[in-house]
Amino acid sequence: MDESGQELPNFSSSLQEILRCSFVIIDKPRGPSSHEVAAWVRKIAGSNKTGHSGTLDPNVSGVLPVGLGKATKLLPFLTTKDKKYVCLMRTKKPQTEEQFLSMFAKYTGEITQTPPRESAVAKRPRKRKVYYINPLQLKPNIALFEVHCEAGTYIRVLVSDFGRICGGAEMLELRRIAVGGIPETSAMSLQDFSDAIWAARRGEESALRRSLIPPQEALSLRKVVMRDPAVEAVCAGAPLYAPGLSSKDEGIEPGDAISLLTEKGEYVGVGRARLPSDEMGAHRQGVICTPETIVMERGRYPKW
Repeated sequence: MDESGQELPNFSSSLQEILRCSFVIIDKPRGPSSHEVAAWVRKIAGSNKTGHSGTLDPNVSGVLPVGLGKATKLLPFLTTKDKKYVCLMRTKKPQTEEQFLSMFAKYTGEITQTPPRESAVAKRPRKRKVYYINPLQLKPNIALFEVHCEAGTYIRVLVSDFGRICGGAEMLELRRIAVGGIPETSAMSLQDFSDAIWAARRGEESALRRSLIPPQEALSLRKVVMRDPAVEAVCAGAPLYAPGLSSKDEGIEPGDAISLLTEKGEYVGVGRARLPSDEMGAHRQGVICTPETIVMERGRYPKW
């Protein structure tokens, strides 16, 4: 059954469980909007709900994470991940390699951008980080380069900024090659996803299972594992207290978003840490973390 309680046709019960809360990484083609791609995934999978993370313009291709079922609630935690792009830019005036590299260096680090008119966010200047701009191929009027940047950085605006330095520039093509830790090698075409669904409905589920990414893998958050008696309370919105802690990853800091799992490896949701990792196991009482977005339905574990 999907999130509305309807059974997903012709899938095994274990695959239905996965489809209720998972991600598929689509290699978005140029042409359709991100919303259209997510809608096609919903129709192909027979799911009642899908959503996408990090909107790509219709003429931009590449990595588009699509959440299925309850995974749509977790999309905000993917949207904030940094991104990588490959951009093809043409300049009006010929540039030397040194001039290109000088432009790239000028816009590496913390930069200030105003979102373009077409964007759905407020048109106010805001600071973003560009971690690197690596040239891949440089010709007098053409530059092919890779950008690793903070979420919310507009490459089209970056190219416009380059144009003010070099006498004019236009973006010919843009492709997103990574979202956080999800590379383009994890992405599949809509046709391949449709083929995997078709095969699964006829009993061959291996291709579809490989294409569905569980939340803990897609979100790449540090993890906290809960003891069974604590699971139902957390699903009901209660904090995770010290006695309910089974294990935790190192490197967690107060305020961090963390993935909450059961001892069986089942995904419960995302919480917000209240203690650093090195103190979590040192307390016999007190709050370890508070739930923020819970996707496990109540009643899976008994009340204690």
